[in-house]
Amino acid sequence: MAESEIRIQLVTFQLGNEKYGIDIMDVKEIVGIRPIRPIPNVPPYVAGILKIRRMIFPIIDLHKRFHIDKADLSEDDKLLSGFVIINVSHTQIGIIIDKVSRVISIDPASIQPPPQIISGIGAEYIQGVVNENDEYLIILNIKKLFDPNELQQLNKINL
Repeated sequence: MAESEIRIQLVTFQLGNEKYGIDIMDVKEIVGIRPIRPIPNVPPYVAGILKIRRMIFPIIDLHKRFHIDKADLSEDDKLLSGFVIINVSHTQIGIIIDKVSRVISIDPASIQPPPQIISGIGAEYIQGVVNENDEYLIILNIKKLFDPNELQQLNKINL
């Protein structure tokens, strides 16, 4: 395959008023809304835990992590709300999303460097930005969403 034919697939979703993407290779699965069990003595952005097929995942509320409001969705769009289970440094974590969109394929050359701040999210969490269908898609760098100490704490929740 020629270098110009290499494409990246992204799972896209809405969080607040923005559209985000995560490399499909970092995504384990997408699940619909389910009850989350709160747990005590965790950082405020940890919503709790979710059990799926005998596995327990810590659930992260990126709205709280990034200080952004939830999207104002129609009843039909709320049916597309849920969680994206991601793999971060050998730890599986669920993130709350307002609305799943679709999987898209992009040319890596179309990724632009992140601006300093987008809707309150620091540039360190952003891999880049793509102009897709006249909308900006923010590509999250999930490897930088959590520092090693946070990952260690989240990994303990999985036990």
